[in-house]
Amino acid sequence: MSELKTNQIATNDGNNVAIDNSLNLKSYTTTARDALTSAAGDMIYNSTTNKPQIYNGSAWEDTGSDFFELEYTIVGGGGSGSGSQTHYIYGGGGGGGGVLTNLSGATAGGGGTLNPGLALKKDGSTTYTITVGAGGAGAAGNQAGNSGSNSEFGGYIAFGGGKGGGYAGGAESGGCGGGSFHSSSDVAGTANQGYAGGNGSYSGNTTAYGGGGGGAGGVGQNGSGSTGGVGGSSLANNITGSSKDYSGGGGGAGGTTGGAGGGASAGAGAGGYGNGTSAGTVNTGSGGGGSGYNSSGSFRSGGSGASGEVVIKWATADATISGTRTGLTDGGVQTSGSNSYIVFTAGTGTITFS
Repeated sequence: MSELKTNQIATNDGNNVAIDNSLNLKSYTTTARDALTSAAGDMIYNSTTNKPQIYNGSAWEDTGSDFFELEYTIVGGGGSGSGSQTHYIYGGGGGGGGVLTNLSGATAGGGGTLNPGLALKKDGSTTYTITVGAGGAGAAGNQAGNSGSNSEFGGYIAFGGGKGGGYAGGAESGGCGGGSFHSSSDVAGTANQGYAGGNGSYSGNTTAYGGGGGGAGGVGQNGSGSTGGVGGSSLANNITGSSKDYSGGGGGAGGTTGGAGGGASAGAGAGGYGNGTSAGTVNTGSGGGGSGYNSSGSFRSGGSGASGEVVIKWATADATISGTRTGLTDGGVQTSGSNSYIVFTAGTGTITFS
């Protein structure tokens, strides 16, 4: 089919053949390749797909591995802050969703280690599940918060943030722990995903507070006097090429001053008789703020947690995302330098690569 051309071929020790120049396969476009009369074992370089190929006797196949590796960031939905009622209740803030990533140079959630790598098969038929966790719904008055939902990619799960504690129920652990109410015990986060929530306290009337929810970048703080606990700090991640803050803890409510959220993406706690404020930004996995006591007899609602997000990135030359992505909401495949990435913002479904 083609000739091997070189400037010099010489014998080498052990009867091997030494070639001075590099060996180049003949290049063909896909159209030109298909016009060839080929025999099993023929090899070319396909300039349309930029891949070496071999003819198996009936069809052309790519050489090399069917697997490739990619980087990912998985963020669970944030927990909501606690609601409150008329018994001097100052609710805890919701915990942020867990953050799992294997992004080179990134910081792991909870100050732990980066998640393992993941090799995917690019055969056009092997499916990989993606789920984007919703944030915990804002708690009605007299109710504890609601924990966020889990996010997933390829079997790795980032847990939803724990709910903030209140009169009707205690805080929960999660990707990051929820802030406590009337408790001196921290509520843990999950290793390699997020930090614990802060403590709450009650000393009578307005001298009470809820703890701040844990964040992916720091622990939720305890309140002080009549000030709610500040939420744990968020965690920056630049998998798309632009930095984004994920999973700040919601602030706890205080007798006079609510605790701030852990970063601009998280909800602040209420001061005095107010409702908790919701998470500031969707798709950050941040926690909602806790709500304050109300002397008028009406209940106050806790702030909602923010939905999570899943982002995957791979070398453009390595693979192409293929098929439909039914059930998922995303922004389409984007490029950054030699890489491709896609951001999933809602839903659950499967993807394939080829």
